[in-house]
Amino acid sequence: MASLLTVGVPIAGAADVLQVRNGTLLQVGDGNRNYEVEMACIHVQPEEQEAAQAWLRQQLPRRTAVNLRPLGQEQGRLQARVRRIDSSDYLETGLMAAGLAEPASSAPAGCPV
Repeated sequence: MASLLTVGVPIAGAADVLQVRNGTLLQVGDGNRNYEVEMACIHVQPEEQEAAQAWLRQQLPRRTAVNLRPLGQEQGRLQARVRRIDSSDYLETGLMAAGLAEPASSAPAGCPV
């Protein structure tokens, strides 16, 4: 967790979605800075990327407030579980329920089993 502090990424909290980059990657902002958040617990197959991105865009219009549950960092990106502020359901769970994602084989600690 200390490494997250050194790069200026918040440990926990809310952010606004600025852009859905692909089926697992979001650009978010918290008022002071913008950063990338990778959904840490899922894997989207290449052939499902476009559909997963469209599903996320439907769920997360620009400026939607989300809660982030950080689980680590990889390649300069915050890895986290993500849910809308107005929901108790994680978006990763929704993507899996829609058949667009599967549990990541190398998921960080903190992902559901």
